[in-house]
Amino acid sequence: MPTHNSHDAGQEPEEIDVSKGYEASDVRVSGVVVFLVALGIFVAVAGALSYGIGKAFNAHMLKEDGPRSKWSQSVNVQPLGNLASSPELQNKMAEMTQRFPTPRVQTDDGNQDVADLHEREDLLLENYTWADQSQGKVRIPIERAMELIAQRGLPQAPALEASKLLTGDERPLVALPLTSGFARTGYELDQAAARKIETARPEPHK
Repeated sequence: MPTHNSHDAGQEPEEIDVSKGYEASDVRVSGVVVFLVALGIFVAVAGALSYGIGKAFNAHMLKEDGPRSKWSQSVNVQPLGNLASSPELQNKMAEMTQRFPTPRVQTDDGNQDVADLHEREDLLLENYTWADQSQGKVRIPIERAMELIAQRGLPQAPALEASKLLTGDERPLVALPLTSGFARTGYELDQAAARKIETARPEPHK
């Protein structure tokens, strides 16, 4: 493969003095200055463009969303640090979330909300409560309702005339019971187990 160098082009190669053991020629300052000036111009132009685009976006968002309100205020959380398990950070997060109107974003995976819902259901299922006090209607505990149903039975609905089955059809059979009952979530079972262990633990002697 042919190669071209300065000697082939009719130019004599520059003789390099290697007796000193280092580069004797100085660097070209003009090239460095031109590079730095070009870099500064580029940074200035990029900064000006970024600032202008940011101002344009902010103006557009302000026009679309309206003026700032108490729900859009900024909060400085830098003094709290980066510890996600810090009680101080959790309290601050709870305080911040309470400022926003409902529906709020859940601060956990929803297990506690389900447990709270079941506790409210248990209050209705296991206690006497007013259904309509003006008419004297009272909700009774589910255990008492089951006892009354076992004693009195359920009202019988009038039998309906069964229509004739078509060719190839079969009468559906319903296996009883339809459900095995109310099931707790794994989170609630873990909480119940922890409470059971805590109550079974002997109290320290004073």
